[in-house]
Amino acid sequence: MKYYHTTTMQNSSFDEVIEKVTEALKKEGFGVLTEIDVQSTLKKKLDEDFRPYRILGACNPPFAHKALLAEDKIGAMLPCNVIVQQRDKEIEVAAVDPVASMQAVENDKLEGIAKEIQLRLKRVIDNL
Repeated sequence: MKYYHTTTMQNSSFDEVIEKVTEALKKEGFGVLTEIDVQSTLKKKLDEDFRPYRILGACNPPFAHKALLAEDKIGAMLPCNVIVQQRDKEIEVAAVDPVASMQAVENDKLEGIAKEIQLRLKRVIDNL
């Protein structure tokens, strides 16, 4: 089982794709809680050049709340990460598959929550 859903985009700048992804997430009930600029961080901390690469920490508050009620340590796996990275002449967007990641957690109460979030994140990727 793959642990992510992915698509590639062309004819948009990296920053335009970040905006499109953020808007698509919003339509599915997600907000972006964190944004990690990997390229900038690697340059600053290691003086290494790296391609444009961002990690967006996406959260759907009602489902996060349900997951936390079902499993108090699930916060270790939140938020749902979505990456945007430059790949040659195209930009790749990938979102975690929560069903795959939740297999590590032995709690049947999380199954329905993970499937709903999987569906929503897949729609985000498919609609870009």
